Amino acid sequence: MDQLEPSRRARPGPSRRLLWILAVLAFLSTGVAAYAWTQGREQATALPERVSLQDLSAADLGTNDPAPDFTVPTLDGVPFSLSNHQSTEATPVMLNLWASWCTPCRAEMPALEAASERHPGVKFVGVAVQDDNQAAEDFARELGVTYTIGLDERDVVNALYPTFGLPVTYVISSEGVILQSIFGELDEAQIDGVIATWFGG
Repeated sequence: MDQLEPSRRARPGPSRRLLWILAVLAFLSTGVAAYAWTQGREQATALPERVSLQDLSAADLGTNDPAPDFTVPTLDGVPFSLSNHQSTEATPVMLNLWASWCTPCRAEMPALEAASERHPGVKFVGVAVQDDNQAAEDFARELGVTYTIGLDERDVVNALYPTFGLPVTYVISSEGVILQSIFGELDEAQIDGVIATWFGG
């Protein structure tokens, strides 16, 4: 029998062992893909259709909303109540939320102090939130602040008024309506401008 030329000899095919390994790998890959697809569908089903800041914040509060009432102890020893102020003095309120550990808050307080002296017809109230009460009291006394300083001992104000960082200032009308919320440090000129815009003084 004539021998075949080397180039025409039959090449050996893959072994049964190799074919078995490839089949197992293909089966496992299919299973992993199916599991991942199923998990993805379950997670997608669990997510809400829409996510907004309203869902993420503790309180849905904005311009033209009634200012939530609160009562806090003050450095003067007389509790400050927003609703009581509205019913007795009926003057606008500049509500400033701050903390002793907040560097911009510390820089802003002298500007608020000066503005409170220039605008006696506006009630300036600073409430220390997310803070150690003693540290807040010590700093306010050291600075010689004369406008009302409250301590949010029970986290009431912090829960009612959104604070996406400090300081935050809420401009509240004499009727108890939020006119503007300002996030970030204010200087004297900016405070005067806000008061002039809303109250003309």
